[in-house]
Amino acid sequence: MKRTITVVALVLLALTLVIPSSVFAAEKAKFAIVFKNTGNPYGEKQLEGFKVGIEEQGFEAILRSPDLPTAEAQIQIIEQLIAQKVASICIVGNDYDALTPVLKKASAQGIKVFSLDSSVNPQARLTHVNQADSEKIGQTLIKAAYDMSGGKGEIAILSATSQASNQNIWIDFMKKELAKPEYKDLKLVKIAYGDDLRDKSVSETEGLLRSYPNLKVIIAPTTVGIAAAGKVLTDKGLKGKVFLTGLGLPSEMAEYINNGVCPYMFLWNPIDVGYLGSYVGTALVSGKITGKVGDKFSAGRLGNYTITKAPDGGTEVLLGPPFKFDKSNIEDWKKVY
Repeated sequence: MKRTITVVALVLLALTLVIPSSVFAAEKAKFAIVFKNTGNPYGEKQLEGFKVGIEEQGFEAILRSPDLPTAEAQIQIIEQLIAQKVASICIVGNDYDALTPVLKKASAQGIKVFSLDSSVNPQARLTHVNQADSEKIGQTLIKAAYDMSGGKGEIAILSATSQASNQNIWIDFMKKELAKPEYKDLKLVKIAYGDDLRDKSVSETEGLLRSYPNLKVIIAPTTVGIAAAGKVLTDKGLKGKVFLTGLGLPSEMAEYINNGVCPYMFLWNPIDVGYLGSYVGTALVSGKITGKVGDKFSAGRLGNYTITKAPDGGTEVLLGPPFKFDKSNIEDWKKVY
């Protein structure tokens, strides 16, 4: 009897020694997110969602963004995070391949690495948090351009940086959609890059208008670009002559939707994208998921998710389908984000 009590006591003692240490380690865990650059309202909302999700789980969130949207600037930040021994790095990539070596270095030190919004090479990540199905985004934007142009004419794309993986994937799917017979009278004349900088996006929009006087539609799959293009088209009085669509923040685009320059646009809630990313990070660190196809986890108020195969050969988690914003709902949504 005495021996049994002693064994039980030893087991209980072992549990009290082991469990608290893991809990304290978890409490001290730091979860980092690195966005593309500072001064980006869309990015600020993603960071906000990530911070809320991490903190509601009782952990510490580290929010970092370089001044310029370059891979080199992100590499410096990632090196700093490795030195800080963070538990996880969520990267919104400025370059699909250039970040691979430093992210592999982080992984080799036990840091759980995954991408969000703008993916990195599958070799450098465990999984990717995607806003919506990339093919559907590409199809949706071309269908919008077809609708606004009356099915014919010149269209252009105003993108972010030429290295942004999410932009490039969407553009690839736009081109595939555009190759279908029903779009034979639509001509893509130019892909311009505003580098997700407002002034450069304004300049690139003005350049498109000068170079292509018969331009019918500008598609801007970037929140910075679409807002810049909306201002240019409004200032130049081109409502009804050159139409605008793409991916934009309701708070920034309400003016241009209401004045008719942008009949409608699409997006998802960037706060939710960041929030979902926070739960992916904690699930990876806890071992609930490994990033493989079929892994399931709960993401707080967003519900349950399953990891699926990504178009680039890696895996991803999809937030949900893109949402359409127009005059019927923009006044409500501009108060949200």
